[in-house]
Amino acid sequence: MTSLTASDSPSNLTEFSVSELSGSIKRTVETAFDHVRVRGEISGYRGQHSSGHAYFSLKDDRARIDAVIWKGTFPRIKFRPEEGMEVIATGKVTTFPGSSKYQIVIESMEPAGAGALMALLEERRRRLGAEGLFDQSRKRPLPYLPQVIGVVTSPTGAVIRDILHRISDRFPVHVIVWPVKVQGEGSGDEVAAAIRGFNAVEPGGPIGRPDVLIVARGGGSLEDLWSFNDEAVVRAAAESRIPLISAVGHETDWTLIDHAADVRAPTPTGAAEMAVPVKADLEAQLANLAARLRGAASRQMDLRRQSVRSLVRALPSIDQLLALPRRRFDEAAAGLGRGLERTTVVKRRAFERASSGLRLELLANRLSQQRQLLADRITRSERCLERQLLKEHNRVTRAGASLASLPARLLGQLQRERQHMTALSRQSDTALTHMLARSRSAVAAQDRVLQSLSYKNVLKRGFAVVRGEDDRPLTRAAGIGEGLAISVEFADGRIAAVTGEGGEPVERPSMPPQPKKKAAKPEPAAGDPPKQGSLF
Repeated sequence: MTSLTASDSPSNLTEFSVSELSGSIKRTVETAFDHVRVRGEISGYRGQHSSGHAYFSLKDDRARIDAVIWKGTFPRIKFRPEEGMEVIATGKVTTFPGSSKYQIVIESMEPAGAGALMALLEERRRRLGAEGLFDQSRKRPLPYLPQVIGVVTSPTGAVIRDILHRISDRFPVHVIVWPVKVQGEGSGDEVAAAIRGFNAVEPGGPIGRPDVLIVARGGGSLEDLWSFNDEAVVRAAAESRIPLISAVGHETDWTLIDHAADVRAPTPTGAAEMAVPVKADLEAQLANLAARLRGAASRQMDLRRQSVRSLVRALPSIDQLLALPRRRFDEAAAGLGRGLERTTVVKRRAFERASSGLRLELLANRLSQQRQLLADRITRSERCLERQLLKEHNRVTRAGASLASLPARLLGQLQRERQHMTALSRQSDTALTHMLARSRSAVAAQDRVLQSLSYKNVLKRGFAVVRGEDDRPLTRAAGIGEGLAISVEFADGRIAAVTGEGGEPVERPSMPPQPKKKAAKPEPAAGDPPKQGSLF
């Protein structure tokens, strides 16, 4: 039996190195997509890199493509890109062979909308705001000195450590943490369930009911903070009977829970500072206020006594109070007549100046000037029309000359296409010849394997196959009765025989002599099993 190896099978495929293949793909992509327009939402934008380039992605609801704006192109962008903004980018697609990635190099960009997520967020904000979930009248003031604080956040992040550390420093109180996921699938439902769970705690029970709740998470992108824009979270925050502080992200990060919460904190640490005051400051302030209260009461009484005495001495009479208004009234009455005379003179002079400019000669001169200006404009328009007609006539003449040379270019193009088809036909004939040669070699190899596995090659070495009356091979001597008609198959034919034991063999008519040539394989009867003999 022969075996085929990979080196035995010929192939006409060209072998490329990794660099050659990557370079070929790069040239193909840049040739096919050298100028494209892509509409998508900006994702992962962090501003310009230290090198001056900007790296981010464009995405829609099913795919994402990396994008880059080079340093020299960035000043030509007419607006500042922002996270979540939907834009239409124009550029070319290229590949980065170092990591087998492709990206679009943006040459110009224009806004196309606020992005799918931003549009969804704005629509949800309007809808929930119309229901009154963000009204200021629903918001409750925070308790000044809470005894129990409930925190809804991840138990493993730095946020809970910052909150606990800040509360311990300012005013140590009992803190209950409800652990939840703050990002990913199902995180919004966990946050909503935690808020409702704290509200379900009965006052005076084994677990203290919180006086204030803090929902906190660190900063991140719009996608990372999307759980806190979930409608279930917003409704749970608006329905909370316990005052709630929202501390999601940093100062610039806004989510819908910030609108529904009673108070929004810029950071989780700021939420802890809003929840509790500084105990030492309270004690110092209380002592200071008590001392100031006592001193202020004493000084206030003294000042009031002095003020009453001064007012009694300085209180003027009625004549003194009315003297100045009475004088102003007399002066105004005296100047009223003179003012009317001066106003009449001024109005008369203004009327005379206006009437002097309405003479018939002036109106006729102005009309003549306007008529001359109109005639000049008509003349210039006629000249411009003549120049435009001459330009169009020259353009039509050039187009006619170009159309006259078109058949010659078409014949040249047809000749090049015919040569290309001839070359492709020769290549296909060569490939077909190679394929037929490989197929013949494979069939010959399979035939040699089949001949080497045939039992007739074993018969040529002196073995025989014994078959019963039903022409089935007999594999064991046990179970074969005496006087059974059998046939024995040799390499050059069959003979008939009868089984016996001990006595004289029974005479059986022998089979007619076979010609000295290779016996033909008998055709199996319909329904018979395949005849594969056993050797013994």
